[in-house]
Amino acid sequence: MGIMLTATFGTRRDAEMTVERLVQEFDIERTAISVSTEGDDNSAGKERAGSDNAADRPGQDDRDDAALSGALVVTAEVADEAAAEKVRAAFGEFEAEGVVETGGDIEPD
Repeated sequence: MGIMLTATFGTRRDAEMTVERLVQEFDIERTAISVSTEGDDNSAGKERAGSDNAADRPGQDDRDDAALSGALVVTAEVADEAAAEKVRAAFGEFEAEGVVETGGDIEPD
């Protein structure tokens, strides 16, 4: 069994940036990564970020239709400790919360 790492992100932008870092820079297969919401509702996170913020062009109003229904959850399953360290680094870079690890030599709580 591999190592599974799961973390929550307050914004869609942070979750997406984490996935892109894992896939593009760390060569982790996209099929080994899943993104979901904390609850049953569609969500863009707990706070606005990226395209949910006001446009930089004059005359464009702030958006207020972002689905802010809870955190986003990113899970990555990797084969070894070296890959797990890359996932931890990406989670840390993009302000992950509540990181949980299972599998490998890690004993679940």
